[in-house]
Amino acid sequence: MEKDLGTLARVREWYGPHSSTAAEWPVDALLLAKGTTTVSVVLPARNEESTVGDIVTEIRRELVERTPLVDEIVVVDSLSTDATAARAAAAGARVVAQQEVLSHLPPMTGKGEALWKGLAATTGDVVVFIDADLRDFGSHFVSGLLGPLLVDRDIQFVKGAYERPYTGADGVARRGGGGRVTELVARPLLNMFWPELSGFAQPLGGEYAARREVLEQVPFVTEYGVEFGLLVDLLQLVGLDAMAQVDLGVRTHTHQSVPALGRMAGQIMLTAWSRLENQGRLVSSESPAHTLLQFGLDGQADLVDVAVAERPPLASLVLEEDVA
Repeated sequence: MEKDLGTLARVREWYGPHSSTAAEWPVDALLLAKGTTTVSVVLPARNEESTVGDIVTEIRRELVERTPLVDEIVVVDSLSTDATAARAAAAGARVVAQQEVLSHLPPMTGKGEALWKGLAATTGDVVVFIDADLRDFGSHFVSGLLGPLLVDRDIQFVKGAYERPYTGADGVARRGGGGRVTELVARPLLNMFWPELSGFAQPLGGEYAARREVLEQVPFVTEYGVEFGLLVDLLQLVGLDAMAQVDLGVRTHTHQSVPALGRMAGQIMLTAWSRLENQGRLVSSESPAHTLLQFGLDGQADLVDVAVAERPPLASLVLEEDVA
């Protein structure tokens, strides 16, 4: 109990100075603070033709043309079968095919793979990740995340916070209904094993930014455990005081089905397991199973694989190539 109270006090001490809102970071002030720092925005996208163009257009218009805060916008096309790549290119992004970046490596799949390939395909000193399925997107998502990084050189990583309403089949958005995997899986795991991170409102959110030199030192889980893994690994690498969060307002996006959320939950749990093992906090005689038996409404059983692979720190590949 005493330890729990001590951790809570530590989180409260961190929360105030390291939490802000997007409105606190006006673009003109950030441009002055930017100096020679270069900024890349990466959007991982798979079959997001209905939203990716609007997001890229907003970033380009507000943060490239109107105020030159962003230096490059890259959309990583993650094996899309629709017009995602064409829409993104038409809107002004540089589009790279996931499988063509570092193509000499064995191919992998998943969101984390697209993020890692996006990191490899860009050059900015600061990298901002934005999900490509956001609706009602505003450029403050990018500028807000950049604020602490451009103004405070001690900050290495910034996570977006927001309200996540749930839009049902009737089209009505209900407050507090989004982020189901966050509340049912990620938040309990963080509070149990990494309570220092419990102050992050949206640990699984897809909007965050960090310095390239930090991102290149951590592995990327290739599936949906990537955000959980990055949060835990960066805590160990840079410490809580080098991390911050910015309230971006309301985030609306496409919702996953319950079976899909179950698969995501399994991947996050396996990611947490691997971090506990790597940190020497868990000793097991055998690894957990990575299959998940799910049942449909008709009673049909479906056995799915929720195993997660990892890409190594990007800096380790550069070192290997230099040695070779």
